[in-house]
Amino acid sequence: MAKTNYITRLLTGAVLALTLCTSALAETRYVSDQLEITLRSGQSTTHNILRMLKSGSAVTVLETDADKGYSKVRSADGVEGWVLSRYLMSTPGAREQLDDLQRKVAALEIENKQLKEQSGSLKQQHQSVSQQQKSLEDSNRQLEQDLAQIRKTAGSALALESDNNRLKQQVLSQQTELQTVQQENAALKDRSDREWFMRGAGVIIAGILIGLIVPRLKLRKKSSWDSL
Repeated sequence: MAKTNYITRLLTGAVLALTLCTSALAETRYVSDQLEITLRSGQSTTHNILRMLKSGSAVTVLETDADKGYSKVRSADGVEGWVLSRYLMSTPGAREQLDDLQRKVAALEIENKQLKEQSGSLKQQHQSVSQQQKSLEDSNRQLEQDLAQIRKTAGSALALESDNNRLKQQVLSQQTELQTVQQENAALKDRSDREWFMRGAGVIIAGILIGLIVPRLKLRKKSSWDSL
């Protein structure tokens, strides 16, 4: 009976040890905030030191012996050995966390600086766009003024063109009237010349007739006197 109880306890211990080993398999742990710990070939200080692990080094837990207080781990470069379990932590040490935070702060500062530079660049671009917009607005106002002036000038030009057409019509009408008057004057002059010619011819003919008739009358009168 005592032998059976002993075997039962052995089996129970073996199952418990197997359970602990299985639960610790491939678990990631971190070396505690000690300067260095030893990675040995076995579960005692008499075993050879394979290497020294610095604080914060990440290792993969392969097996844990709760009774002896050792854990079998694999380092980042693939070396396997045993370390004291009490020097392993589930999270990185405060020093590593501080270093990580400092790196994050430095990254955030760099990002903040870049964002400030981008913000300054965006402000400059905004100012440039605002200046361009103001320049375009000024150009638009000037174009509107020029367009109004062109419309005004075009209206004046149309009015002038209308006046010019009206004056041209008046000039043409006056030229026509002048030609008509000139033609009438020419016709009057021709008629006057003909009248003067006829009058001159009549005077000449009358003179000739007088010249022929007067001597005869004198001869008749003399003959009458001689007969008395």
